[in-house]
Amino acid sequence: MTQIRGRQLILHDGRRIGVAEFGKPGGRPVLYCHGFPASRLDGVLADEAAAQVNVRLIAPDRPGYGLSDFQPARRIGDWPRDALELADKLSVDRFAVLGISGGGPYAVACAAALTGRVTAVGIACGLGRLDFDEDVAPLNLFARTSFALARKAPGLSQLLNRILAPVLRNSPGWVVKLLAHQLSPPDRQTLSDPRVFAMYADSFREAFRNGGRGAALDLTLYAQPWDSAVESIRAPFYLWHGEQDTTVPIAMARRLSQTAAGCRAEFLPDEGHFSLPIRRMADILHVLAQHA
Repeated sequence: MTQIRGRQLILHDGRRIGVAEFGKPGGRPVLYCHGFPASRLDGVLADEAAAQVNVRLIAPDRPGYGLSDFQPARRIGDWPRDALELADKLSVDRFAVLGISGGGPYAVACAAALTGRVTAVGIACGLGRLDFDEDVAPLNLFARTSFALARKAPGLSQLLNRILAPVLRNSPGWVVKLLAHQLSPPDRQTLSDPRVFAMYADSFREAFRNGGRGAALDLTLYAQPWDSAVESIRAPFYLWHGEQDTTVPIAMARRLSQTAAGCRAEFLPDEGHFSLPIRRMADILHVLAQHA
């Protein structure tokens, strides 16, 4: 698609929001909520799958990421207003929402707030709530420490992450390789594909285009209780999670699936965190497209 690298639109408050589109221009619309730390370029990984199942995948940058301006003092529950304005500017009436990894809480927020506009919500390897100790315990030490610092000392957490931003921006490949050593076999196999590795690194680099304020604030928001009521969602709710996911504990997915009314959950024994959206994207988008 011509918008595969992205463009900027102006929101009512003057902020710029970056967005890229993938798949079929006239296909069924699905709003893509990217992971953490990532960007709209995550959608490159879904481009072929979206075209295959006739989906117009709309992938915006969250505030402070990529081409989107930073938004001070925002909350996860503010994102649906941006998503709604973006949809209106793109002449999209009703649409499905897909949240990948750290985009999960944002997809939930859209489904909870945009009743009547969101036709279905899908969560793939999505980050869950962090206020249940037993769900957080399986996280690796670095992740547990990062979330604990973000919860107990958000100012210090944001400062440290902003300081680290240039390193992360300039060495995305090194960071991805470092993470790969902690991953399950299906994830290591997925990231061993040079094309997949390069696309993840590209999205990671783009996340820090304008510094680390967006990612630093996101980390703080993840560590707080959710400000969206999952129980209030009435749109069809789908969840996919790999049983070999060592990045987001499967306990988080099980809790979310039990909380959301009528959730259709699929736990995949042969998938991890990175392998699931790569290998299963066509199936995921096909399900959501039926409602879009």
